[in-house]
Amino acid sequence: MNPIDLKTALESFEDAWSPRIVAYLNDYDIRIAKFAGEHVWHVHENTDEFFLVLDGEIEIGLREPAGERTVALQRGQVFVVPRGTFHKPSAKLGASVLLVEPTGTLSVGDQHDEVPDHVDVTTGHVAV
Repeated sequence: MNPIDLKTALESFEDAWSPRIVAYLNDYDIRIAKFAGEHVWHVHENTDEFFLVLDGEIEIGLREPAGERTVALQRGQVFVVPRGTFHKPSAKLGASVLLVEPTGTLSVGDQHDEVPDHVDVTTGHVAV
């Protein structure tokens, strides 16, 4: 029940694509993650996914009924991937991101392409 310093929490780990849970809000995790390179195409069938770029820039590839597109986000920008939308986050130069998802949401969604070794398949690790 104390304030959480996000800078300190981000400095406590190095692994990209391995989210840390910094707080809980009702039935949701507030997670931070480092993005570097590419994640994996995946979909969350029953939940939206909230992204807030804390540092750096990210891109989110989206597979929508009208076709594929990419959304670019810079520091301070937010985006919500709607439930049921295949997406693939990436960060060419690395980034720090805050995510909001229901507790227990798997980092690679309900369906996904083959998961590369650099992506942590997790429901989040509690931040130290």
